[in-house]
Amino acid sequence: MLWPELWYARQPSAGGSTMQLIDIGVNLTNASFASQRQAVLDRAYAAGVEQLVVTGTSVEGSEHALQLCHELDESAQRLFCTAGIHPHSASDWTGDTEKQLHALLRENRVRAVGECGLDYNRDFSPRPQQEKVLEAHLAMAVELQLPVFLHERDASQRLLEILRDYRDRLPAAVVHCFTGERAALFSYLDLDLHIGITGWICDERRGTHLHALVGNIPRGRLMLESDAPYLLPRSLRPKPKNGRNEPAYLPEVLREVALHRGETQEDLARHSTDCARQFFALPVLKNTSEDENLQLC
Repeated sequence: MLWPELWYARQPSAGGSTMQLIDIGVNLTNASFASQRQAVLDRAYAAGVEQLVVTGTSVEGSEHALQLCHELDESAQRLFCTAGIHPHSASDWTGDTEKQLHALLRENRVRAVGECGLDYNRDFSPRPQQEKVLEAHLAMAVELQLPVFLHERDASQRLLEILRDYRDRLPAAVVHCFTGERAALFSYLDLDLHIGITGWICDERRGTHLHALVGNIPRGRLMLESDAPYLLPRSLRPKPKNGRNEPAYLPEVLREVALHRGETQEDLARHSTDCARQFFALPVLKNTSEDENLQLC
């Protein structure tokens, strides 16, 4: 059965092929997915989301993310992950934490350091501790030459201050789930950071300011993410009864971003996917539909 909300993901592009997307941030370790992870991935693949990066937010969560990559993608082509400590959990940081993360970050399927950063909105960990843990992540990223997957809420100025001391030595960094204002966006871009956009842009209550901003993100710096099971696109029709977001709904984020950038969905899919593949050093997948067509000739 083709879900009504996925029709646009199955539309062929001008060249006759289905669009390919990469979800750079899915919380597949979340308990709400526990008994359905393969089905969630199958729906994502059917919707054109061909590769996904599973977000690690704690040592245990990062280990789980890596385990899922091995269990659910034996081909090592579709599923990858990050490893890091979310700023909410910065208070749990110990010397052992750093050693465990260091080992995880050397695993081939782990493609970025994070989720790490600063959250001054909820302050679940003291700010000085958040900053200390962020710097520890940045130091590991410099040592291992891995990109960084950043979290920021109400802390853009302090995040920028810290990043400036490391940026020249970092290969790349993305501000995941950008929800900020114009000044923050341009400051991040001036520091040569990448920007991740989620279903926040589909929220008529709090995300409309992003409509005027996304067009300012250059090609090669823009990536798309679901942040599932959070941030269900509110523009999605019909809405899922369980209210849970999935990577399969990423085409709705694509549609909304393309609309406000004045691009076709095919064009946005192409350059945002190329950007994500380069950022996370992901393999290029074969176009199976083309292979099937060749076999029929």
